Amino acid sequence: MKTRALFLILVTVVVTGMAFFLCACSPPKTEPVKPVSIPDGEYDPAVWGQAYPLEYDLWKKTKDPKPASKSKYKKGWDTDLVVYDKLSEFPYMALLFNGWGFGIEYNEPRGHHYMLIDQLEIDPSRLKAGGVCLSCKSLFAPKLEKEMGVDYFRLPYLDVHAKIPVDFQKTGVSCVDCHDNKTMALKITHPVAQRSFPLMGVKWEEASRQQMRSLVCAQCHVTYNIPKDEKMQSVGLFFPYEGSKEGDISVENIIKLIKNDPKVGEWKQSVTGFKLAFIRHPEYEFFSRGGTHWKAGAACADCHMPYVRIGANKVSDHDVTSPMKKDLHACTQCHAETTQWLRDRVIAIQDRTVSLMNRAGYATATAAKLFEMAHKAQAEGKTIDKGLYDKAKDYYLEAFYRVNFIGAENSVGFHNPTEAGRICGDAVAMAAKSEALLRQALTKAGVEVPAEVNLELAKYLNKRGVKPLNFRPELEFKDPFSVQDMIISPAAMGK
Repeated sequence: MKTRALFLILVTVVVTGMAFFLCACSPPKTEPVKPVSIPDGEYDPAVWGQAYPLEYDLWKKTKDPKPASKSKYKKGWDTDLVVYDKLSEFPYMALLFNGWGFGIEYNEPRGHHYMLIDQLEIDPSRLKAGGVCLSCKSLFAPKLEKEMGVDYFRLPYLDVHAKIPVDFQKTGVSCVDCHDNKTMALKITHPVAQRSFPLMGVKWEEASRQQMRSLVCAQCHVTYNIPKDEKMQSVGLFFPYEGSKEGDISVENIIKLIKNDPKVGEWKQSVTGFKLAFIRHPEYEFFSRGGTHWKAGAACADCHMPYVRIGANKVSDHDVTSPMKKDLHACTQCHAETTQWLRDRVIAIQDRTVSLMNRAGYATATAAKLFEMAHKAQAEGKTIDKGLYDKAKDYYLEAFYRVNFIGAENSVGFHNPTEAGRICGDAVAMAAKSEALLRQALTKAGVEVPAEVNLELAKYLNKRGVKPLNFRPELEFKDPFSVQDMIISPAAMGK
């Protein structure tokens, strides 16, 4: 019995000792990070960065160039410090956008650090609109809009920009645009988003955290329109969401709203003389309309601001960029396939989108040149059948806005490949209908229409703006292609 008792005592001592040893060696229990309160009215990201240094250091990395080789189409700001010109990459855009700023200089975007700098460095002939162009670019934009009222939209761009405190006149969006200064919760701060999200049935004040991880991005990564007064001065800003709902903002509804509202005709297209609106970077609309990742419950931040480990800390990567530029780290958090497999998949989708987009773009450009021919015939006293003309114009506008939509969306189709194919396919069909009707009208008026329409792309691509552009080749662009050649030519496909 004594032996058994001693054995039990020995076991108890050993177990107790081991428990003590394990407890002593275990890491302390982690405590939830308690948000640091930032003073009201504090705009300086460096002050926020004192409380959140890891996120702040990552945010500053948006200044760093990323290797162009990591992405086939969205090279952006690469390590050779080259800015990529979309008009040279997709020459049909130079023809279709001729008549206003996007036809002068239209660059692939750089990192968030440059969002306001890019505006200041753009060709001076583009600096016309008011503070409306600062709305997604400056952390002071919401404050200026509330203080200045309609003058914020109406005054010249540089006049409104001058009202930004000097130390922040090159600072893009930052902490205060997305976070509540007391709780660090995500927050909608831009007035146009606050006004527009309810139009699609979204009560942003009640949105879930996962919803907010897309909605804060959708304050800017959306299309918008600028209504004009009778003097063509900007008087406001809105997202064309009326009649849409979350997860179903269709290009058809966007076109319906802007095509039927004369107040949003912002510019006159040179080749046709038509007063047109414009569609800008509709990432949220495109991604959320039934895209695979949207249906899976992914948010913008899951892919573009994935969690990363810095030492013992896990933080959201505030160096916001394409997953391609970060070796698809965000993708491999969900996908088991190899990085190379994933990269090949992305490029295959983008190749297909570019092929369809070019077909739609050049078909629409051909219709535009036939309108130019019809207007010339009218000026010479020939009669163009009004019924045919009006139908052709309606089809043309439908095609133009679809081409505009896909060309402006920054994923080159990846955010929603099926929708990209649908939109481009419809654009090709509508441009072809417009061309057929115009050929019929011109022939009826006694005008001989060439089988192959000369797009005169050199006329639209060369001698743009007033400053030398660092990406423009020394030799002028030549236009040896017919529209049929454009469709199949690798050079025309941007490859």
